[in-house]
Amino acid sequence: MTVDSQGAVSTAPPDAPRGAAGTANTPPPPSGTKDVLQPPRGRRVLPAGLLPYLLVGPAVLSMVVLLVYPLVRNMILSFQQVNRKELITRKPEWIGFDNYSELLGDPDFWTVVVRSVGFTAANVVVIMGLGTLIGLLLNRLGKKMRLVLSMSLVLAWAMPIVASVTVFRWLFDEQFGVMNWLMRTLGFSGYEQHNWFETGLSTLTIVTVLVAWGSIPFVALNMYAGLTTIGTELYEAARMDGAGGWRTFWSVVYPNLKPFFMITTFLEIIWVFKAFTQVYAMNAGGPDRESETLPVFAYITGPGQGHYGLAAAISVLTIVMLIAAMSFYFRLILKQEEQQ
Repeated sequence: MTVDSQGAVSTAPPDAPRGAAGTANTPPPPSGTKDVLQPPRGRRVLPAGLLPYLLVGPAVLSMVVLLVYPLVRNMILSFQQVNRKELITRKPEWIGFDNYSELLGDPDFWTVVVRSVGFTAANVVVIMGLGTLIGLLLNRLGKKMRLVLSMSLVLAWAMPIVASVTVFRWLFDEQFGVMNWLMRTLGFSGYEQHNWFETGLSTLTIVTVLVAWGSIPFVALNMYAGLTTIGTELYEAARMDGAGGWRTFWSVVYPNLKPFFMITTFLEIIWVFKAFTQVYAMNAGGPDRESETLPVFAYITGPGQGHYGLAAAISVLTIVMLIAAMSFYFRLILKQEEQQ
């Protein structure tokens, strides 16, 4: 019992809520229920599942603007006749599949296709073979020598293509080239002002050396990274079984790194097949267009001769060939996953 300031007697307990305050305390929620956090007023909540699409949206938009739109425009251009006249008047003429029919019936086009395939095959064999050997060497070297070799590979890999082409042209120069001096020093005759770019085959051979020199570091460093994932117990087991170096490679290294070999090989096929700067900057597809590959052939046909619709058809056919190669790769990947 309490007595207020006016002398009135109250029988309510001291901690009871006062009715004079005009407020009533709500009872606590029953045990076992969870409090639901309400968002602040004025802030909108994104629908569930929308945030991932918003995060991926800029990348998808960039891909559409930089890849899909030019590809669609190029395909449309391949069905049109766009020469210098149509380019000035901006009135292209729809000719359907005439550009493709002209290309498929042109012996020069098929000569370039065969040359491009041979050039790509030679480069990929050299790059994968030497890159794998250098990767194995990196795995066997000590820490200091591995660091020196890795830095050398990175410097070769990072050199700009035009700069490397300039260096190679100096090396194979007619009058002051190092290669002519080296051949004369070794006792070979006929290398006084020898022209290394006299034929298309010799030109593509030099380009092959250049492309392999710039691509081997990628394969070697990735090969070394893959080798670090193989446990030492597998090598010890192979040595205990009496396996030599080649047997260890085929029984231990290759099975564990087979996916790496596959993806790297097909990446090199794509990169070499569409190589343009090395071939064009070395000798502009010469002499007499004997060192042209498909990208150079498309460039000379388009900006060089002004047949832009025909050049677009060449690029579309090049993409179709690459898609065919990639479909073969994806089929191998699916077959491997089914076996696993």
